[in-house]
Amino acid sequence: MFWAIATYAIPGIGELGDIVFAPVSAIIFYIMFGSWKGAMFNFTEEILPGTDFIPTFTIAWFWKYFTSKKESLTIRKAA
Repeated sequence: MFWAIATYAIPGIGELGDIVFAPVSAIIFYIMFGSWKGAMFNFTEEILPGTDFIPTFTIAWFWKYFTSKKESLTIRKAA
């Protein structure tokens, strides 16, 4: 997300931006994926310094995409 990394353009503002952005990011995560556990992990990842490199949304998208594909690929016998 652009806004998550844009705060690092001015030195020292990045950490303050993370404090503001962490709850917003967690809410967006919950709306997109419907997981409170994932949203709390995302909030923690955003608020802790040095953990911004973890691509939480990308990991969650892959997880949701590949686990839902398995369910939809089941073949049923015609009756």
